Amino acid sequence: MGDPKKKHKLYNTPKRPYDITRLEEELKLIGAYGLRNKRELWRSRTKLSTLRRRAREMLSKDPVERADAESAMISKLHSQGLVPERGTLEDILELAVQDLMERRLQTVIFRRGLASSLFQSRQLIVHGHVAVDGRKMKAPGHTLTIHEEEKLDYAESSPYHAKEHPLRQELAIAGATGDE
Repeated sequence: MGDPKKKHKLYNTPKRPYDITRLEEELKLIGAYGLRNKRELWRSRTKLSTLRRRAREMLSKDPVERADAESAMISKLHSQGLVPERGTLEDILELAVQDLMERRLQTVIFRRGLASSLFQSRQLIVHGHVAVDGRKMKAPGHTLTIHEEEKLDYAESSPYHAKEHPLRQELAIAGATGDE
Protein backbone atom coordinates (compact mmCIF):
# COMPACT_ATOMS: atom_id res chain seq x y z
CA MET A 1 0.00 0.00 0.00
CA GLY A 2 2.80 2.40 0.74
CA ASP A 3 3.32 5.42 2.90
CA PRO A 4 0.25 7.72 2.81
CA LYS A 5 2.49 10.78 3.01
CA LYS A 6 4.30 9.85 -0.19
CA LYS A 7 2.63 10.90 -3.42
CA HIS A 8 2.28 8.15 -5.97
CA LYS A 9 2.27 8.35 -9.73
CA LEU A 10 -1.20 8.74 -11.21
CA TYR A 11 -0.20 7.57 -14.66
CA ASN A 12 1.52 4.75 -16.51
CA THR A 13 4.18 5.54 -19.07
CA PRO A 14 4.02 3.98 -22.54
CA LYS A 15 5.69 0.60 -23.01
CA ARG A 16 7.46 1.75 -26.17
CA PRO A 17 8.75 5.26 -25.48
CA TYR A 18 9.98 6.02 -29.00
CA ASP A 19 7.07 4.76 -31.11
CA ILE A 20 6.78 7.42 -33.83
CA THR A 21 3.04 7.04 -34.48
CA ARG A 22 2.21 7.25 -30.76
CA LEU A 23 4.46 10.30 -30.34
CA GLU A 24 2.72 12.07 -33.25
CA GLU A 25 -0.73 11.26 -31.85
CA GLU A 26 0.30 12.53 -28.42
CA LEU A 27 1.57 15.80 -29.87
CA LYS A 28 -1.71 16.31 -31.72
CA LEU A 29 -3.71 15.72 -28.53
CA ILE A 30 -1.43 17.98 -26.49
CA GLY A 31 -1.96 20.78 -29.00
CA ALA A 32 -5.68 20.13 -29.39
CA TYR A 33 -6.35 20.29 -25.64
CA GLY A 34 -3.65 22.76 -24.54
CA LEU A 35 -1.89 20.36 -22.20
CA ARG A 36 1.27 21.36 -20.37
CA ASN A 37 3.07 18.05 -20.79
CA LYS A 38 2.56 14.42 -21.72
CA ARG A 39 1.99 13.38 -18.12
CA GLU A 40 -1.43 15.06 -18.25
CA LEU A 41 -2.29 12.98 -21.31
CA TRP A 42 -0.91 9.80 -19.75
CA ARG A 43 -3.03 10.46 -16.64
CA SER A 44 -6.18 10.53 -18.77
CA ARG A 45 -5.14 7.40 -20.65
CA THR A 46 -4.49 5.57 -17.38
CA LYS A 47 -7.88 6.64 -16.04
CA LEU A 48 -9.53 5.44 -19.26
CA SER A 49 -7.75 2.09 -19.16
CA THR A 50 -8.81 1.64 -15.52
CA LEU A 51 -12.45 2.37 -16.40
CA ARG A 52 -12.35 -0.02 -19.34
CA ARG A 53 -10.66 -2.75 -17.29
CA ARG A 54 -13.34 -2.46 -14.59
CA ALA A 55 -16.07 -2.64 -17.24
CA ARG A 56 -14.52 -5.78 -18.76
CA GLU A 57 -14.29 -7.38 -15.32
CA MET A 58 -17.97 -6.63 -14.71
CA LEU A 59 -18.94 -8.14 -18.06
CA SER A 60 -17.31 -11.42 -17.04
CA LYS A 61 -19.45 -11.69 -13.88
CA ASP A 62 -22.95 -13.17 -13.59
CA PRO A 63 -25.70 -10.67 -14.50
CA VAL A 64 -27.22 -10.98 -11.02
CA GLU A 65 -24.05 -10.13 -9.12
CA ARG A 66 -22.91 -7.37 -11.48
CA ALA A 67 -26.19 -5.40 -11.57
CA ASP A 68 -25.52 -3.19 -8.53
CA ALA A 69 -21.89 -2.49 -9.40
CA GLU A 70 -22.82 -1.75 -13.02
CA SER A 71 -25.57 0.71 -12.08
CA ALA A 72 -23.27 2.48 -9.60
CA MET A 73 -20.50 2.81 -12.17
CA ILE A 74 -22.90 4.02 -14.88
CA SER A 75 -24.46 6.63 -12.57
CA LYS A 76 -21.03 7.91 -11.52
CA LEU A 77 -19.85 8.20 -15.13
CA HIS A 78 -23.16 9.81 -16.12
CA SER A 79 -22.69 12.49 -13.45
CA GLN A 80 -19.26 13.14 -14.97
CA GLY A 81 -20.88 13.48 -18.40
CA LEU A 82 -19.09 10.50 -19.95
CA VAL A 83 -21.97 8.10 -20.64
CA PRO A 84 -25.73 8.55 -21.15
CA GLU A 85 -28.12 8.09 -18.24
CA ARG A 86 -29.34 4.71 -19.48
CA GLY A 87 -25.85 3.66 -20.57
CA THR A 88 -24.38 0.19 -20.57
CA LEU A 89 -20.95 -1.27 -20.02
CA GLU A 90 -20.46 -1.24 -23.79
CA ASP A 91 -20.70 2.57 -23.67
CA ILE A 92 -17.81 2.58 -21.21
CA LEU A 93 -15.78 0.32 -23.48
CA GLU A 94 -16.37 2.72 -26.38
CA LEU A 95 -14.96 5.73 -24.49
CA ALA A 96 -11.90 7.40 -25.96
CA VAL A 97 -9.27 9.58 -24.35
CA GLN A 98 -10.83 12.59 -26.12
CA ASP A 99 -14.05 12.04 -24.17
CA LEU A 100 -12.14 12.41 -20.90
CA MET A 101 -10.23 15.43 -22.17
CA GLU A 102 -13.48 17.20 -23.10
CA ARG A 103 -14.59 17.04 -19.45
CA ARG A 104 -11.48 18.84 -18.14
CA LEU A 105 -12.02 22.28 -16.60
CA GLN A 106 -9.61 23.87 -19.05
CA THR A 107 -11.46 22.52 -22.09
CA VAL A 108 -14.93 23.33 -20.76
CA ILE A 109 -13.95 26.95 -20.11
CA PHE A 110 -12.73 27.32 -23.67
CA ARG A 111 -15.76 25.57 -25.19
CA ARG A 112 -18.17 27.80 -23.20
CA GLY A 113 -16.46 30.94 -24.47
CA LEU A 114 -15.01 32.15 -21.18
CA ALA A 115 -11.56 32.27 -22.81
CA SER A 116 -10.36 32.88 -26.35
CA SER A 117 -7.97 29.90 -26.44
CA LEU A 118 -7.15 26.76 -24.51
CA PHE A 119 -3.92 28.30 -23.32
CA GLN A 120 -5.73 31.39 -22.06
CA SER A 121 -8.25 29.21 -20.25
CA ARG A 122 -5.38 27.39 -18.54
CA GLN A 123 -3.87 30.72 -17.51
CA LEU A 124 -7.20 31.97 -16.13
CA ILE A 125 -7.54 28.84 -14.02
CA VAL A 126 -3.99 28.84 -12.67
CA HIS A 127 -4.20 32.53 -11.75
CA GLY A 128 -7.43 32.01 -9.81
CA HIS A 129 -9.92 33.78 -12.08
CA VAL A 130 -12.30 30.82 -12.41
CA ALA A 131 -14.76 29.57 -9.80
CA VAL A 132 -17.14 26.65 -9.59
CA ASP A 133 -20.08 27.32 -7.29
CA GLY A 134 -18.23 30.28 -5.78
CA ARG A 135 -15.09 28.22 -5.02
CA LYS A 136 -11.89 29.12 -6.87
CA MET A 137 -10.47 26.33 -8.99
CA LYS A 138 -6.75 26.26 -9.68
CA ALA A 139 -6.42 22.82 -11.32
CA PRO A 140 -6.84 22.86 -15.12
CA GLY A 141 -7.10 19.06 -15.15
CA HIS A 142 -10.07 18.92 -12.77
CA THR A 143 -12.83 16.76 -14.24
CA LEU A 144 -16.10 18.66 -14.09
CA THR A 145 -19.36 16.97 -13.26
CA ILE A 146 -22.56 17.98 -15.00
CA HIS A 147 -23.72 19.86 -11.89
CA GLU A 148 -20.42 21.72 -11.55
CA GLU A 149 -20.51 22.73 -15.20
CA GLU A 150 -23.75 24.63 -14.63
CA LYS A 151 -22.15 26.65 -11.80
CA LEU A 152 -18.97 27.57 -13.70
CA ASP A 153 -18.16 31.29 -13.89
CA TYR A 154 -15.45 33.83 -13.18
CA ALA A 155 -14.45 34.21 -9.53
CA GLU A 156 -16.03 37.12 -7.67
CA SER A 157 -12.61 38.45 -6.66
CA SER A 158 -11.43 38.40 -10.27
CA PRO A 159 -11.47 41.55 -12.43
CA TYR A 160 -13.03 39.40 -15.18
CA HIS A 161 -16.18 39.07 -13.08
CA ALA A 162 -17.25 42.57 -14.17
CA LYS A 163 -19.31 42.54 -17.38
CA GLU A 164 -17.55 45.66 -18.69
CA HIS A 165 -14.07 44.08 -18.59
CA PRO A 166 -12.38 44.33 -22.03
CA LEU A 167 -11.75 40.57 -22.24
CA ARG A 168 -15.43 39.77 -21.65
CA GLN A 169 -16.52 42.36 -24.22
CA GLU A 170 -14.03 40.95 -26.73
CA LEU A 171 -15.28 37.40 -26.12
CA ALA A 172 -18.91 38.55 -26.47
CA ILE A 173 -18.13 40.19 -29.81
CA ALA A 174 -16.24 37.10 -31.00
CA GLY A 175 -19.12 34.87 -29.87
CA ALA A 176 -21.70 37.04 -31.63
CA THR A 177 -19.81 37.02 -34.95
CA GLY A 178 -19.06 33.30 -34.65
CA ASP A 179 -22.75 32.42 -34.25
CA GLU A 180 -23.83 34.19 -37.42
